[in-house]
Amino acid sequence: MTAEVLELEGLALRIGAGQRLICADLGAKTIGLALSDVERRIATPLETIWRAKFAKDAARLVALMEKFDAAALVIGLPLNMDGSEGPSAQAARAFVRNFGPLSARPCVFWDERLSTMAVTRSLIAQDVSRAKRAEVVDKMAAAFILQGALDRLRWLGPAA
Repeated sequence: MTAEVLELEGLALRIGAGQRLICADLGAKTIGLALSDVERRIATPLETIWRAKFAKDAARLVALMEKFDAAALVIGLPLNMDGSEGPSAQAARAFVRNFGPLSARPCVFWDERLSTMAVTRSLIAQDVSRAKRAEVVDKMAAAFILQGALDRLRWLGPAA
């Protein structure tokens, strides 16, 4: 059992109707999670995992994937603005390499540039307090990332 890393186009050919996707926005202190609906049209913030040890964090993620019968895990890939990969992107790839043996479900990387900033700006515009923003920003960023992947899947056509 090892999770395969796929491109979104490859995932579109392998997932069936009614299968959800789960997304992880990996941060240094937290992992924001979001979940799609069964029609894969809408991403919803799910929860924030306060990072502890990899084994504990990964076990929670596996449990949620099983609970919601998620077909795959979308991982936010924090690319630099020029598209290159820095330390954060390398950390995301390392997370997937370590997570792979724990799940047979495929993983997909999705560009997350500016997701946290976009969510933070939206929350500020809604006059959400700094404390409340800190509480929800990671899972909302995961939903923002997942929504981008869902929109792309829809664009790819009926197989998705």
